[in-house]
Amino acid sequence: MGDSAVWVAALTGGTAVFASWVTTLGNTRAARVQAEASAQAQHREQVRALRRVAYLELMEHAHVVGELYRRVLDAFHQMSDRDQQMARFEELRTELREAYDPLMHSVRVVVLEGPSATAEAAQAVLDAARETSRCLWRVTRDDADARARFDVVQGSYLRCLGRFVDTARVTMEAS
Repeated sequence: MGDSAVWVAALTGGTAVFASWVTTLGNTRAARVQAEASAQAQHREQVRALRRVAYLELMEHAHVVGELYRRVLDAFHQMSDRDQQMARFEELRTELREAYDPLMHSVRVVVLEGPSATAEAAQAVLDAARETSRCLWRVTRDDADARARFDVVQGSYLRCLGRFVDTARVTMEAS
């Protein structure tokens, strides 16, 4: 009877050690999966926060540029003296050059942060701003159709900005 008690005790002890090892292995795997899930969630939140900041910055700079374009339209409507109007256009061109660099930088950040649909919409805003500024330059050079062309491309700029805002909103809702 003594020998069987030793065998039972050894078998019971071995089973307990094996069960403990399996439990520890399971707990370790569960902890690893939980840590990976937590890290992924944290990464997604960081990406979302970075995108939000980039999108807001672009919208802020685009708003400044849009405000300057509105002032150009105001000068068309409120100033009747051609020399005074041209002087105002030159002032606004200077302000637009200063506002263009921050806009370009914020577009590059959005292109970097993505996703591609938002990056394309941001690039369209920059392209429309470039074209609108070219039209303003043509206005200061007294091109015949520059005034009408400015109205068209300025409207295009605003539509591109609206598409960017819509695309950014969809991106933020999806993330």
